[in-house]
Amino acid sequence: MCLAIPGKVLSIEEGLGRLAKVQFGGITRTASLDLVPEADIGDYVLVHVGFAISKIDEEEARKTMEALEQLAELQDELGPEPAGRA
Repeated sequence: MCLAIPGKVLSIEEGLGRLAKVQFGGITRTASLDLVPEADIGDYVLVHVGFAISKIDEEEARKTMEALEQLAELQDELGPEPAGRA
């Protein structure tokens, strides 16, 4: 299973590749924009293992973040998985 997280591009640095500061809620990380050359500052991108893999609109990013937050809340309510189940 692949999980990509939506984030907002805050800045872009050109060099050996295109690196961006991407904000995920309250966290900012660096991600490569090499696979999404059309991405620009202010755009929302889906990031998987440090690479932006597609550009999405703000509404889709918001919906995805809400769904991930709901999953985290549900996990908190359910508690940890029993040992031996992964």
